[in-house]
Amino acid sequence: MSVGTVLITGGTGYIGSFTALALLEHGYKVIIVDSLYNSSEVSLDRIELLCGKRPDFYKVDLTDEEALDKVFAANPNIDSVIHFAALKAVGESSEIPLEYYRVNVGGTIILLRCMAKYNVPNIVFSSSATVYGDATRVPNMIPIPEHCPIGPTNPYGRTKSMIESIITDHIDAQRNNAKKEGKPYEKWNGALLRYFNPAGSHPSGVMGEDPLGVPFNLLPLLGQVATGQREKLLVFGDDYPSRDGTAIRDYIHVIDLAKGHLAALNHLREKNPGVRAWNLGSGRGCTVFEMINAFSKVVGRPLKYEVVGRRAGDVLDLTANPARANEELKWKTELTLEDACEDLWRWVSNNPKGYRQDPPEALVQAIKEKK
Repeated sequence: MSVGTVLITGGTGYIGSFTALALLEHGYKVIIVDSLYNSSEVSLDRIELLCGKRPDFYKVDLTDEEALDKVFAANPNIDSVIHFAALKAVGESSEIPLEYYRVNVGGTIILLRCMAKYNVPNIVFSSSATVYGDATRVPNMIPIPEHCPIGPTNPYGRTKSMIESIITDHIDAQRNNAKKEGKPYEKWNGALLRYFNPAGSHPSGVMGEDPLGVPFNLLPLLGQVATGQREKLLVFGDDYPSRDGTAIRDYIHVIDLAKGHLAALNHLREKNPGVRAWNLGSGRGCTVFEMINAFSKVVGRPLKYEVVGRRAGDVLDLTANPARANEELKWKTELTLEDACEDLWRWVSNNPKGYRQDPPEALVQAIKEKK
């Protein structure tokens, strides 16, 4: 008997696949919809290898309402949704903003319409710290608390903050409509998870981030430099008012992040808070140079980088104040930046082609022996 049935959109992606694994390990039944636009179906094999259970999978694009409707119709037990599916490159969002609004905002509206039609009341939304924009513009907002004014500086961040408003309006309306009809209204809930910079891989070395095309995040780019797939890392700006001139970010191990989604889902189901935002971060700020040094140390040699101009829409400091999640969700990060670097190096050094190769037999054997 499963604890519940959860639909995960974007569930074959980096954070989605780790969250699917965490849910399966905690007794949930998991159904994944993903267009495979920037992910691989092989992640399903790795989930099964690690926990012995395989999520149901539908290759569906969220903007296809008819196809998504069929998934809900075929799975009447779905009681919650965790929503990751989105385009997510900050730079690209400034080049093709309409596509970002169509996919991210349009896709979410279609998802919420299906949820309303099939009476699925809980949604955990993968938001982002980018909704805060440049928090240094407001006094005393670093590390960033949830009450920091929203002010995204790029179209990607604006899609995320818009979706937060849409989910809030939707859940409020469902609650008010149910109240008017004298029906139980507390079951309608939403979690807005604003997270910072996910990093790392599974400690087994068989599951990690495998971006198609050019990665947009610092650690996978460093991984490609370390494996020789990329000549050097470009550092965007060393003239920020920080310890070493580079931008400050809050890195969170993807395993901690997946546990945060599980904690938020359980909180919605047990406490019925309505709509609530939580920061998922470590509270520790780390500069780009500090991250390069930490990863170089794990690899055992210096990694080549070149400083270039700042990127449009980038901000100085995105460090979380995770106190609300620590207290209300009873969740906090347990793994360190060093853990993330070690796990990432184990993943990229053993799987330089990511999911486009079989994992080394020794790693698979080690997993089987643990079971």
